[in-house]
Amino acid sequence: MKKPILVIPCSGIGKSFGSISRDATFRVCDELRPGKADTLCLSLLVMGDEEARRRVAGSTCIAVDGCTMECSGNNVERSGGKVAAHFRVMDILRENRGLRPRDVTFLDADGEKLSKILAEKITAKVDELWEAQP
Repeated sequence: MKKPILVIPCSGIGKSFGSISRDATFRVCDELRPGKADTLCLSLLVMGDEEARRRVAGSTCIAVDGCTMECSGNNVERSGGKVAAHFRVMDILRENRGLRPRDVTFLDADGEKLSKILAEKITAKVDELWEAQP
């Protein structure tokens, strides 16, 4: 039986790029690929929660990071997980230079557009990783 691909976004609370990573992840898990993709709170990994660590270690993971600190990817690996794919909001921003999110408390129109673009990329990778599972 196939297991959902774990998509783990950065925390980045109060930062627009963190909000974009979380919003894109929720789009994938809740709307675009429910049942094929799931998520868990990065804070659980940071705090060493044993159940979160077990889930990560036994799953195919996608890390979604808002900034260059790459907290999501690094904490997945520190928790015994393997990052099968890594997305960075900064890369999406570079590919879409005309979009500039300006608000940190909620996603403005440009933030929403970036989130949708990122969600499409994550969804394509979820589909690829799902099909590769035995």
